[in-house]
Amino acid sequence: MKLFVGLGNPGSQYAGNRHNIGFMALDRIAEDHGFAPWRAKFQGLLTEGRLGSEKVLLLKPTTFMNRSGQSVRAALDFYKLESTDVTVFHDELDLAPGKARVKTGGGHAGHNGLRSIHGHITDAYDRVRLGIGHPGHKDRVASYVLHDFAKADQDWLDDLMRGISDGAADLAQGDAGRFMNAIGLRVSPPRSSKSPAAKEKPAAILEPVEDTRSALQKLKDKFT
Repeated sequence: MKLFVGLGNPGSQYAGNRHNIGFMALDRIAEDHGFAPWRAKFQGLLTEGRLGSEKVLLLKPTTFMNRSGQSVRAALDFYKLESTDVTVFHDELDLAPGKARVKTGGGHAGHNGLRSIHGHITDAYDRVRLGIGHPGHKDRVASYVLHDFAKADQDWLDDLMRGISDGAADLAQGDAGRFMNAIGLRVSPPRSSKSPAAKEKPAAILEPVEDTRSALQKLKDKFT
């Protein structure tokens, strides 16, 4: 059994925030793969289903970001899981919008949700880092992550969500490479291998035919 955790803040006022991209990813997986209805449990919202042959729990902590670890710890204890069974989906300032990376262990880089999870289950868990870009200055980070994605972001955001859903079963099986390939096929689809259709050729130009008639013949032809 695997536990996928999406990070975000509860409430409709935060639903479209960049900080809530982890919630968005889990919502897409649950919808596309026919998971059970969400229910309140472990200080969060929980659903379960199957991704390929793997049973997977999806958890969205509703403790607010900086206390996410409480919810994750409660779920691990109830299901007797290890931290290595956990994959956390979260926003990543240090990746360009639409980029994604899978990481195991390491620091929290100041992310309050990861900081809380570190404190409750250690850093020995997997993460799916979902790029949202950086506002350019650290003083603008809080405002940036707590604002909704712009309309111009919707196309790449939808492609990213589709890719995550496409590769979710591979991620549950531990195949990060195939998971990343699935995202890549949505976010950066390969160009068509077919040659562009040949342009229609212009109509043939008729070359002038040399007039070999004699002057007398030309005069005759003029009056006949």
